[in-house]
Amino acid sequence: MRKILLLILAVCFFAELKAQTSPTKLSGTYLGMTFERFTQRIESESEYKFHFKKSDIENVQVNLQAKDSDIRMILNQIFAETGLTYSIDSSNRIWVSKGRRIQIEFPKDYFLVQERQDNLAKAGDSLSAFDKNKRFVIGTSATNPQSKTAILSGIVSSIESGKAMSGAIVLEKVEYKQIATDQNGRYQLTLPKGRHTIWVQNIGGFQEQRQIDLKGDGVLNMSIEETILSLDEVVVSSGALSNVNKLDMGVQSITIAEVKRLPAVMGEVDVLKGILTMPGVNTVGEASSGFNVRGGAADQNLILYGNSTIFNPTHAFGFFSAFNADIVNGVELYKGSIPVNYGGRLSSVLQVDPKFGRSDKIGGSGGIGILTSRLSLDGPIGDKTNFIVGGRTTYSDWALNLLDEEADLNDSKVTFYDINANIQHTFNEKNSLELTAYLSQDDFQFDPDTTYSYQNINVALGWKHFFNDELEGRFTVGSDNYEFGIVGQDNPLNSFAFGFDVQQIFAKADFEYRKNEKHIMNFGIHGIKYTLNPGRNQPYGSESIVIDKVLDQENAREFSIYFGDEFVVSEKLSLSYGGRYMLYQLLGPATVNLYVPGAPITESNLIGEETYDMGKTVQTYQGPEVRISARYTLDNRSSVKAGFNTMRQNIHLLSNTSSISPTDSWKLSDAYIKPQTGGQASVGYYRNLAKNKLEFSTEVYYRYMANLLDYRSGANIILNESIEQDVLNSDGKAYGLELLLKKSTGSLKGSIAYTYSRSLMKTSDEPSIEKINNGAYYSSNFDQPHHLVLTANYELSKRVNTSLGVNYSTGRPITLPISKFDYAGSERVYFSDRNAYRIPDYFRVDFSVNIEGSHKIKKLAHSSWSLGVYNLLGRSNPYSVYYTPVEGQLRGYQLSIFAQPIPFITYNFRF
Repeated sequence: MRKILLLILAVCFFAELKAQTSPTKLSGTYLGMTFERFTQRIESESEYKFHFKKSDIENVQVNLQAKDSDIRMILNQIFAETGLTYSIDSSNRIWVSKGRRIQIEFPKDYFLVQERQDNLAKAGDSLSAFDKNKRFVIGTSATNPQSKTAILSGIVSSIESGKAMSGAIVLEKVEYKQIATDQNGRYQLTLPKGRHTIWVQNIGGFQEQRQIDLKGDGVLNMSIEETILSLDEVVVSSGALSNVNKLDMGVQSITIAEVKRLPAVMGEVDVLKGILTMPGVNTVGEASSGFNVRGGAADQNLILYGNSTIFNPTHAFGFFSAFNADIVNGVELYKGSIPVNYGGRLSSVLQVDPKFGRSDKIGGSGGIGILTSRLSLDGPIGDKTNFIVGGRTTYSDWALNLLDEEADLNDSKVTFYDINANIQHTFNEKNSLELTAYLSQDDFQFDPDTTYSYQNINVALGWKHFFNDELEGRFTVGSDNYEFGIVGQDNPLNSFAFGFDVQQIFAKADFEYRKNEKHIMNFGIHGIKYTLNPGRNQPYGSESIVIDKVLDQENAREFSIYFGDEFVVSEKLSLSYGGRYMLYQLLGPATVNLYVPGAPITESNLIGEETYDMGKTVQTYQGPEVRISARYTLDNRSSVKAGFNTMRQNIHLLSNTSSISPTDSWKLSDAYIKPQTGGQASVGYYRNLAKNKLEFSTEVYYRYMANLLDYRSGANIILNESIEQDVLNSDGKAYGLELLLKKSTGSLKGSIAYTYSRSLMKTSDEPSIEKINNGAYYSSNFDQPHHLVLTANYELSKRVNTSLGVNYSTGRPITLPISKFDYAGSERVYFSDRNAYRIPDYFRVDFSVNIEGSHKIKKLAHSSWSLGVYNLLGRSNPYSVYYTPVEGQLRGYQLSIFAQPIPFITYNFRF
C-alpha cells in the first residue's frame, strides 16, 4: 500500500513539473490583424506578456491560423522577412526588437515600482528617463474586484517649470480613450483593467508614454518636457488626436508651436494670422483690423485675452496682432458650437490663453527685427509666485514709403507699443490667484496735420478654488477700456481734438462639476457694467474757434446666467446641451427722442423727447440663448457632428466702412437700436487618414441674423445725436461650406483650407425711410464667396525649415457709378445698387526661412533667425476702388496697400 501511494505522488509530481515547464500551446485564427492587436489577444489567452517599440511593429500584419502551436513557431512565421527578432525570459515576457536580440537581464526589483510610484504621486516629482520605461502598477485588485474597469487619474505638469499643463492630451490608443487636461492639469480616464500604454503630449510639442498595469482605481502623475525640442521629437497635433472624438464642432485650435511654423508676417509670429489660415475665417484685405467669421461682421467676434475683452485686436492698420506671441499659450476660435459660458457676440469667440511664468528659474525671450522688437522676462518670486512681463514696439515708418505710389504719404508715421504683465500665486493645492494686465497704444498720421491714436487697457483678477475633487470654481473681476482720438491741425482756426471711449467693468463666477465621466456640468453668472462716451469734439489750440460738442454718456448693465452639460450617452454618442439667459438694461441719465407712432424714424416725424434720471431704466431687453450639439462616432477614425446655437449682442460698432477703422465708435442698444440676435445650424463630417497623420473635416452651416445695422445713403455716424435717423435695421443670412485637410507630422507639415460662403442682408424696418435695393437681399461688405489658404512648412533639417503661405479670396463687394445724367442744368452721377460689383480678386504669396541655433541644452541663450518676403510676387492687390472728379470727368482709382515685395529679417532669442 505504501508503495502505491509513493507511486501516485511521484506521478503527480512529474505531471505538475511537466505542466510548469511545458510551454502553452496556442490555438486560434488571426487574420488581417495588426501585431499590436495580436499581442492583446495572446496576453488575454495566455501568461505571455509582450514588450516592443511601436514604431518597429506598426507595419507588421498577422495572417495565420494556429492549432496547438508553440509561441516560437508563431512568432517565427510572423517575423519572417521583417528584420524583427525576439527573446523570451523565464517569466514568459516576450521582448521584440529590430536586428539584435535583447539581452534580458534586469535588476530583481525592476518591475516592483508601486511603492515608488505612490511616493512620486504624493510628492509630485518628475520621472527620470529610466522610470519612463518601467511598468507602473496602479491600484489594487482588492478594490471593487467585480468591476472590469478602473479609473486612472492624475496631474500632468511641466518638467521645466513644475506648473500644471492645461490642454495636454492623455490617450490610450487601443481603447481610443482620451481626454485633455483641464486648467489645473488634471485628467481622468476609465479603462479596462489590465496593461495599457498611456500616451501624453503637450499640444504641438512632445509625446511621451507610460506603461501601466491597471488593477484598480489609482493615480498616475506625469511630468513632460514643454519647450526644448529634441532631435527625435514626435509631434502629434491635437487635431489628429481629438478631431474625431471631441464633442465641439466649428472649433479651431492653434498653438504657438503651430503659429511659428507659418510664414512670419513682417517677421512677427502673429496669432491672428494663424487664425486666418482656418476655413470660415477671412478679412476684407490688407490694412484691415479684425476678421470676419462665417459671414459675420468684425464687431460680432468676442475677443478675449484670458477673461478681458479686447475691442481692437490689431496694431498698425491690421498688419500686426495685438497679442505678443511670447506671452500667449494658445488660441481657440469657436465659430460653431460656442460653449455656454461665452456670450455677448453674434459670430464667434476667440479665446487667447495667456502664459504664466516658470517657477524654477528666471528666463526670457525676445526678438529684434527691421519692423518690430520685443522682449519678455519670466520666473519665480519666492516659492509660490511666478510672473511674466513682456513688451513690443515698432519703428516701421520706413515701410510706408513702400505703399502705393499714388498715395501721398511721405510724412506719414506709425508707432505702437504693448505691454503684458501676468502674475500667478498659489496659496495651496486648492486655491490660486491670477492677475493679467494688458496695455497697448497706437499712434499714426497720414499727413503732418492729423494724428490718430487708440489704446486698450485691460486688467483682470481671478481666483480659482477647488471645493472638492468634483467641483471647481473660478471667480473673476476686471475692467476693459478702449479709446481713440483724432487731433486735426490743418488750420489753427479749425484745429480740433475728437475722442471716444468705452469701459466695461465685469464680474464672473464660473463653476465646473464633474460627477463622473458621463457628465461634465458648467454653470455660472456674469455681470457687466457699460460706460460709453459716444463722442466729444473740442477746440485744439488757443486760436481754434471749433465749438465744443459732447454727446450724452451711455450707461447700461448686463446680467447672464448659464448652465450646460456634456453627456456621454454611449461609446459612440455624446451630447452637449445648455442655455444662457441674458438681461440687458439701458440706464439713465438719458434723453430719448419720440417719433410719430408707426411712421418712419426721421427728423420730420420727431414730436418730442423724454428724459430719464440717473440710474433709471430706459429700455430693457432680455431673452434666452440655446446651445445644443451632438457627436456620433462612426469608428475610431471618423465621426459626424451637428449643432445649433442662438446668440445675442447688446453692443454695436457704428461703421460704414468694410473693416474696423480707428474712427469707428461703439453704440449700446437703446429704444430704437435693438440687440442683434441670430442662430446657426451646422453639420460636419470628420475623418483622420493615413494612421492619424492627416486630419480631414468638412462642415456646412446656415446662419440667420436680425437687428443688424446698415446705413442710409450719405449717413453721418460721427457726433450724430440722433443716430437712429441714419440707421437702417436689417436682417441677414449666411451659409457656406468649409473644407480642411491638415498634416501635423513629418518633415512636411501644413494645411489646405477652402471656404465657400455667402453673407447677405436686407432692410427690415417697417415702415422705413429707405429700403436698400428695394428691400431685396444684397451682399454685405464682407461677402467673399471663395477663399483658399494653403500653408506649408518643410524641415530641411532639425535646424532649418521653410514656410510658404498662399492666400486667395474673391474680391469684396463695392458700389460703382454706372451712368451720368443731366438734372436741373447740372450733370449728376447714377450709382448701381449697393454692393452690386466687386473689386478684383485677392492673391498673395508669402515665404520665410527659419534658422534655429544649436540644440545644446546648456547654453546662454537659444537663438533663431526668421527671414523672408511678404507679398513675394509683388502683386498689387486692390484694397478699394474709388472715384473722384478730375477736370470735370469722374475718374476711377485703385488703392493698393503693399504693391511690391516686402523683405524682413528678425533675430529671436530665448534664455
